[in-house]
Amino acid sequence: MQNNQVKVSPDLQQFIDQFEPSKFKLMSGGIEIRGINDMQRNIAQARAIIERLKLRLIVSHNAEMLSYRGFEVNNL
Repeated sequence: MQNNQVKVSPDLQQFIDQFEPSKFKLMSGGIEIRGINDMQRNIAQARAIIERLKLRLIVSHNAEMLSYRGFEVNNL
């Protein structure tokens, strides 16, 4: 059995500590944040944190993610 443990980059860990998402899922390239009520505000807040801390991350969002009120934050 393989150990498929996902490693969290220092930038991603710093983002998680600042944003403090209540529900998120680790993925190979970043995290998926789910259960967000105010999508626009939270995406803007995530982008502001990334810009302010000069993190090597990007916010990704599409129509499919809207169905479960989520967005992704991925490593560059």
